[in-house]
Amino acid sequence: MENSASSLDLYAKVEDLLGVKEVAPRLYAHYLLFLNSIEFCSFLDVGCGSGDFLLQMQEALGILAPKGIDLSPLMIQKSSIKGIDAVCIDLCELEGEYDVITAVFDMLNYLDKPSLKRFLSCVYMHLNEGGFFLCDINTMYGFEHVAVGSYIVDDEDRFLAIDSDFEADEYVAQFTLFEKEDQYFKKSQETIKQYYHTVDEIARLSGLKLLNSDFVNLYEMDRPDKKFLVFEKK
Repeated sequence: MENSASSLDLYAKVEDLLGVKEVAPRLYAHYLLFLNSIEFCSFLDVGCGSGDFLLQMQEALGILAPKGIDLSPLMIQKSSIKGIDAVCIDLCELEGEYDVITAVFDMLNYLDKPSLKRFLSCVYMHLNEGGFFLCDINTMYGFEHVAVGSYIVDDEDRFLAIDSDFEADEYVAQFTLFEKEDQYFKKSQETIKQYYHTVDEIARLSGLKLLNSDFVNLYEMDRPDKKFLVFEKK
């Protein structure tokens, strides 16, 4: 089952509380290193979120007219404020083809098996011949030892509690958010799921050629919690 727009919007409200921005540069470096080694004209980031990745790639590489899409209206709003061409649309409904398509920060893990198959077929459809698809996925260690457990954080205006578990290749996190409104707090609660996928599974479903599969250490230096993948449409 895919995550709903409301659950993605709730995530958008609290992303800055999760420590993502602090570790993101270590992940972005893998994308930047590869993108700096190829020539391309058109660029699409799927699940662009608040637009930080697109903005950094645009500034570092001088990418002309990069495009971002996301299923969260709130994320699109955040991206647009930064001057990014971002649209709230499903990849499979988008028109056009691109030299490079990216799906950053375990975006593929938010898709269950049927959704992953559909998504990857649409990636193939929207890639130009000789184009590249770049993504990253959580490792089993990342799910079992980094993501699970309880997490509580607040910044005076927001109080966030997360309870999560990982079983049978499915990660389930219960997000409970209290947002300050005048003298009261408004409660929101959503369930966000992620799913473990293997590199071989993604390669098979995508129909693309796997070029690179590199381990990434974001949260613990001794054990990799992500894999950075590069595919090419031959």
